[in-house]
Amino acid sequence: MKSLKLYLIDDDYIKFLRKFDKKVPYNKVQKRPYVGVVFYYNKIKYFAPLTSPKPKHLKINSNAVDIFKINQGQLGVVNINNMIPVTSDVLTELLPIIEDDKYRELVINQLTYLNDNKRKLIKKVHVFYNLYLKNHLSPNQKTRCCDFKILEKYYKNFEKEEVKQ
Repeated sequence: MKSLKLYLIDDDYIKFLRKFDKKVPYNKVQKRPYVGVVFYYNKIKYFAPLTSPKPKHLKINSNAVDIFKINQGQLGVVNINNMIPVTSDVLTELLPIIEDDKYRELVINQLTYLNDNKRKLIKKVHVFYNLYLKNHLSPNQKTRCCDFKILEKYYKNFEKEEVKQ
């Protein structure tokens, strides 16, 4: 099994997906890192956004089906409910471009934990996706979840528009 990596997602791609599903999170000002290949489902590559560590993550139940706590939440969480289908051309690997030492250390710690626990993460992704497909998510989970079927229908239609000068 390949090692997971963190990526940045192209802003234009996020805007494109939001035309079909407003629950797709915007990139943050600093960009939103995405965990490397989380899984393939029906031959579709999915990536899931990370959330930086917050005190509330320590209190979230580890059994919550739509998130994956990174080191009990001390290093943030993976928002499985907001994973999106992607193609490789909308991704930029994060680690090689980080200049801030403190942020680099956080990313390395997150990656280490995720790679040490990737089987648990992938299992949780599969469980969540199957609950989604079977329409077995709670109403609260549904309100926080991207519409994977709609996104799967359109994600390959994205074409980077040429920059107009």
